[in-house]
Amino acid sequence: MAAALATLFLSQRYARQNPSPAAIRHEVAKQEAVAATDVAPGHLTEPDTDGAAFITTHDDHAGAEIVTLENSFIQVRFTDFGGAVRDVAFKKYPAALGAPDPFIFNQLHADPILAFVGIPGLDRGTRFRLVAKTSTEVVYRAVFDGQLEVTRRYVLSPDAVTTTDPYRLRVETQFRNLGTQASRPMRVALALGTAAPANALDLGIDLTTGVSNGDSQTFIRRSSLEAGNGIMGIGASDAKALIATPGPVAWATVKDKFFASILTPDVPAAALVTRRVKLLTALPDEDRKAYGLTGTVEFDLKAIPGHGETTLDGQLYVGPKEYHRLSNADVFKRDEDRIMDYGWFRLPAAILLTLMTWMHGWTLNWGVAIILTTLSLKFAFLPLTLSASRSAKRMQKIQPELKALREKYKDNPQKQQTATMELFKKNKVNPMGGCLPVLITIPFFFGFYRMLASAAELRFAPFLWAHNLSAPDTVASIGHDTLPLIGTLNINILPVLLCATVFAQMRLTPQPTVDNAQARMMKFMPFLFMVFCYNYSCALSLYSTVNGLFTIGQQLVINRMKDDPVAAAPVAVAGKPTKNVTPKRKG
Repeated sequence: MAAALATLFLSQRYARQNPSPAAIRHEVAKQEAVAATDVAPGHLTEPDTDGAAFITTHDDHAGAEIVTLENSFIQVRFTDFGGAVRDVAFKKYPAALGAPDPFIFNQLHADPILAFVGIPGLDRGTRFRLVAKTSTEVVYRAVFDGQLEVTRRYVLSPDAVTTTDPYRLRVETQFRNLGTQASRPMRVALALGTAAPANALDLGIDLTTGVSNGDSQTFIRRSSLEAGNGIMGIGASDAKALIATPGPVAWATVKDKFFASILTPDVPAAALVTRRVKLLTALPDEDRKAYGLTGTVEFDLKAIPGHGETTLDGQLYVGPKEYHRLSNADVFKRDEDRIMDYGWFRLPAAILLTLMTWMHGWTLNWGVAIILTTLSLKFAFLPLTLSASRSAKRMQKIQPELKALREKYKDNPQKQQTATMELFKKNKVNPMGGCLPVLITIPFFFGFYRMLASAAELRFAPFLWAHNLSAPDTVASIGHDTLPLIGTLNINILPVLLCATVFAQMRLTPQPTVDNAQARMMKFMPFLFMVFCYNYSCALSLYSTVNGLFTIGQQLVINRMKDDPVAAAPVAVAGKPTKNVTPKRKG
């Protein structure tokens, strides 16, 4: 009982990362009235912050002219201030569960996407002239410093073209020198957009920028810019105004948990600069929920000769973090699927997500797809698992002999090891055989964990009583009055089922160890699993529960299987050496 209460108490410490829908609605209602008076909808800037390590809010330019390009997947809104992308609405992804309004990327932002940053006279405040507009194309033009003509062209991919992605824009920026003298070299920075917390309780731990140099990737989390207290004062750090990541930049991204903008230039850029953005000025500077994250990509523009020109061209992806979409973009691909940031578990995570997406293609339910994916893996590894289970079963049977050998050769470790290996060989026991299925399963478990952290496909996907597979399957909440010490307790079903499944699995699986400390530790394993999964995506609990149920059924079959007879343990007689007694066979 004490372990269970401790488990629930510890799990609630992580609940704020995945609050219940009721808690979100309550907190949003409480903060919206305050925030609305301090934030102009979706428009921020970068004024002089007097040394503050973040960008603060700013009203939008009055009278901005907005034009729109759209297909069946996105609606892109352009502003003539900066001649850039103000925001992008995703028609296939609602902003909230059960809501008709689409999710809008860059709705709250430091700059429009691809706006120039840091060049007075050529930035978000520069008003461009709309010179062309069709159903798929927008062209803007402005003159900088009376000498440099800047033309910006955006082309949206239509639905019918299979060689492009509907979430992509072709972007072309032309610089033309109107004078006779060469222009000076300059560094040009383009905004990637701003990733914002999903709701008023989101701590923003998934807000990240990333950059690829063509061979490796670097990701900067918002926490890297925040002040830290360290551990007992050791490792404490001040907040950073920015983090500059040098190039070459094959692609750069800013992303939240499920969506991202990715700029892939035709010619690699020079650097990526990451900054925090304070979106809610009503909240104190120490409140992490007040901040978003933004990035700018910097290009070195060489001197342009008189009446000459140069261009900065590339592809802009603004959409969901769908692995199959990003990994199959062969025309403009530069390993953009690496924005998923699977780390060491990239291969198992990619396999799981690809298989799960294929399963969903004909089941049309992500919960069923997860179950079928789990069963497919279990059947694929079944021969190895059966071999290892038989080995574990034999290991359990020879425990008396192992104990006798340890006692007999306790003063001679070398002879003890030799005798032990002979005993293993005689009884066809592989001492590492029981570990093999675990070693195979662990990468897939953590691969599933990493995959769920950014699988846009699971966002708001229902299954049975769960309304959202990318969040806990909370069916009820117990309030502060009932549990004053713990606070609000969410009742999540699948993690509890997982705990029961792991407990039953451990009771059925042979435990060869006789170490009491290890045995006591193993008793807490079901509760540790529940703590780990309690406030995480319920898809992980679903995967683990199905995996455990299959293993239980498999172990029941193995336990009924006949095995080779094992030699009896040595018989110890006082004053005489021990000897083996071979059991007589019936018949």
